[in-house]
Amino acid sequence: MGLVDKKSDRVIERTPFYYGWVIVFMGALGVFLSGPGQTYSVSIFIDAYIEEFGWSRSLISSLYSGATLLSGFLMILMGKLIDVRGQRSMSIFAGAMLGIACLFNSFILGPLMLFIGFFLIRVFGQGLMEMVPNTLIPRWFVKKRGKAIAFMEVGGFLSSAALPPLNVWLIASLGWSGAWQVWAGVLILFYVPLVFFFIKNSPENYGLQPDGYVLEQPKVQKKKVTEPKVGISEKSWTLNEAIKTLSFWGVLFCIAVPAMVNTGMTFHIVSILGEQGVTRAEASFVLSMMALVAFPLSFLAGVILDRMSLHKVFAITFVVEAAAIVVLLVGDSYTAALIFGLLRGVAAGFGTICLALIIPNFFGTAHLGSLKGVGVTSTVVASALGPLPFGVAYDWFGGYTEILLVMLVFPLLATVVAWMNKGPKLS
Repeated sequence: MGLVDKKSDRVIERTPFYYGWVIVFMGALGVFLSGPGQTYSVSIFIDAYIEEFGWSRSLISSLYSGATLLSGFLMILMGKLIDVRGQRSMSIFAGAMLGIACLFNSFILGPLMLFIGFFLIRVFGQGLMEMVPNTLIPRWFVKKRGKAIAFMEVGGFLSSAALPPLNVWLIASLGWSGAWQVWAGVLILFYVPLVFFFIKNSPENYGLQPDGYVLEQPKVQKKKVTEPKVGISEKSWTLNEAIKTLSFWGVLFCIAVPAMVNTGMTFHIVSILGEQGVTRAEASFVLSMMALVAFPLSFLAGVILDRMSLHKVFAITFVVEAAAIVVLLVGDSYTAALIFGLLRGVAAGFGTICLALIIPNFFGTAHLGSLKGVGVTSTVVASALGPLPFGVAYDWFGGYTEILLVMLVFPLLATVVAWMNKGPKLS
């Protein structure tokens, strides 16, 4: 064990800049490689399954929603394991298990195996592979946390842009089974070794403070360089303490709203826009435009959130989210669809960074795994519930107007909750 610690120290000592930025890069890589467990990647395999096995689209969708919902309830346990085992060990575990899950998916023979495969990639892809970087980077950054999180989220934006066409090419070249095996190899042979050598749990273990200050320098200590800025909790709350605060439940509500509303709209976006005369190709461009808009804005959001109150910026993103839904309700052209995509991109660019920052900023980082575990559970469960109401509404009413009106209520409520939620009050 001591040999490993000595080797880890040498890696940090030979890095000519603050090692936290290596952690950010590894976090971005982890978020990128969570892609095989994300909806934007899995959706490319659906038609291949239908062609191979003759399954109905509704069967595959039901299996996926059920597996996602079930996986969500494991995130609380995964969060607690992060607190106990540390981010390095859990990163290795997540990468290896997602690789095994991809390998399992390459041998699917029936609906039960598909359900298990979906469950595994959702637990370790959408869940743990994203959760670990989001609990690690706040340990390495305080004053520059917004900027660091923004750089980490680059991995997510690049993944959502790159994996769909890459999966199309892999399936065309190697078949759906071969495509899953490629991702298994990338995770196990490439990602896991990098995690082993480069992920470190905490800067304090190596004589550093968050943001790059050195503990051994007395002058630095006198200047209190790590004193939190306004809006960042000086106390680290346990999960049991946090759940007793109204602020924590407000945070969970604001986390769940975009997961439910956006997943529902995205899952049915081709059909929703199709009612307005927008073609499938045009609808796919609208989806791509969201990522193109969100990508640069996430950097701006990181800078702004290092200087402004998080709860106010978060509230404004819900106003933009509501405006996007209104455009869907009243629009009837491709131009309106583009405006919708623009607004959704703005909301995503700022909202993604707000979502990553709000729990560590409000409740501290000492028990961040447990707290994030509950937050991810909220996200996963809400995203599992999002598509169904849209499908039911379409079957009942023959369109999406009614369900969009219902969904409009949620970001409006979230605007009020986010604006009023300034964080938990210290007793």
